Amino acid sequence: MLTLAPLWLWFVFAAIVLVALFVDFVVLKKQGAHEVTVPEALRWSAIWVAISLAFNGLLWWAFQQEQGTAVANTKALEFLTGYLIEKSLAVDNIFVFLMIFTYFAVPPAYQKRVLMIGIIGAIVLRTVMILVGGWLISQFHWILYVFGAFLFLTGVKMWWAADKESSLEDNPALKLLRRVLPVSERFDGERFWTVQRGKRIATPLMLVVALVGLTDVIFAVDSIPAIYAITTDPFIVLTSNILAILGLRAMYFLLAAMAAKFHLLSYGLAVVLVFIGTKMMLIDLYKIPVLVSLGVVVGILAITMIWSVKTAPRIGGSKTATGTPQS
Repeated sequence: MLTLAPLWLWFVFAAIVLVALFVDFVVLKKQGAHEVTVPEALRWSAIWVAISLAFNGLLWWAFQQEQGTAVANTKALEFLTGYLIEKSLAVDNIFVFLMIFTYFAVPPAYQKRVLMIGIIGAIVLRTVMILVGGWLISQFHWILYVFGAFLFLTGVKMWWAADKESSLEDNPALKLLRRVLPVSERFDGERFWTVQRGKRIATPLMLVVALVGLTDVIFAVDSIPAIYAITTDPFIVLTSNILAILGLRAMYFLLAAMAAKFHLLSYGLAVVLVFIGTKMMLIDLYKIPVLVSLGVVVGILAITMIWSVKTAPRIGGSKTATGTPQS
């Protein structure tokens, strides 16, 4: 698969990612373990969105200089639509993170480090999956129909499960991890390993990191095909996906404080997946314009969020409801 993006734009993107990781792991690390407040999460969320939009502006300018305005407009719209889709799908990912943190009663001060490590894993994993997915599509065009059908069925399943209470009690991945990984009964600060009765064993925080990593794998399987429904340009796919992921940590703390207000959001995400899956399955019969796709996604999410705010949360129906917290 080829891209029209100039080489220097790849380097700019790589520099943005490296600077972002430096800020997360070096600058913010000096703050130590602390609970991220809503104003802080809102501030960082705004910064990440601004950086992504600024990059999209640079992307438009780069394509306009080399390919003309028409191509630049198309690529910028593809990036914006892909970014919005990945950002919206990350919301469901965040709800699962919230459930994991609640189940294990992870202190808010320790959650930041877990999310930072999870973001690193997500960047590496999604980069590999995007490259593999791009190669598969270039070699086997029919796989687009498989991706489309998968997204359609995932959307239907998400709609069906949106009203059901979630719990980790019977989660097979958690049961497997507990069998193969001896875990201490209590946290030991932000440490992943501790010594108990003379033996070095994992802390509950290590179990949380492992589950967050598995969650990244599961949600990447949904999100990667979704972005390929918008564009097959590997540069647009990669940049929109990774930039959406970089803001995930701040977005988590922001949504965690407002989860109850958006109790219907899963229904909106389900409809978005069904729409994207349908778009992908119809790609050879009718190619839905990118601008139309952007309008549909924005419209669905806006209606769902407004409807959520206007209606009272159903008791026990929120995706954040879990079993009894454990330490």
